[in-house]
Amino acid sequence: MAIREGITTLCYLERDDNYLMLHRISKKNDINKDKWIGVGGHLEDNESPEECIKREIYEETGFNIELESLEYRAVITFVSEKGDYEMMNLFTAKAPDSEPKECDEGKLEWVPKAEVYNLNLWEGDKIFLRRLAESRKFFSMKLVYDKEDKLIEAFLDGRDLMK
Repeated sequence: MAIREGITTLCYLERDDNYLMLHRISKKNDINKDKWIGVGGHLEDNESPEECIKREIYEETGFNIELESLEYRAVITFVSEKGDYEMMNLFTAKAPDSEPKECDEGKLEWVPKAEVYNLNLWEGDKIFLRRLAESRKFFSMKLVYDKEDKLIEAFLDGRDLMK
């Protein structure tokens, strides 16, 4: 299968008032090294975003989430002055009552939603996590980072959030 560079998925699995967060500590060459994120990954040949996130959730957690249980919440466009570009399809879903399997990409941990912001997150992730908490409405966000990975621009549905 060929990976579709630049098109990704991410899902925040929810249980009670917690997110299942992945502490990315296992891969050597990882743009997310030491960051906390949801689960997800790159689309493969002929996959829709929903098919991709279903597969990624299963591969990283062992959870088999039905396609109709996935909530498609946003499209996040990441741009970096390093030359990176990514369009991420963002989902949420209810997690089953069982515990996830061990993940080869890092450590999975249930984190209370209110405490997620205390983790080592990308600055832009804090913005879209707040939006997930505030509204069920689908949104589009653009996040621009400089060469030192500092957030320099953020747009929500075309509106500049940093003015």
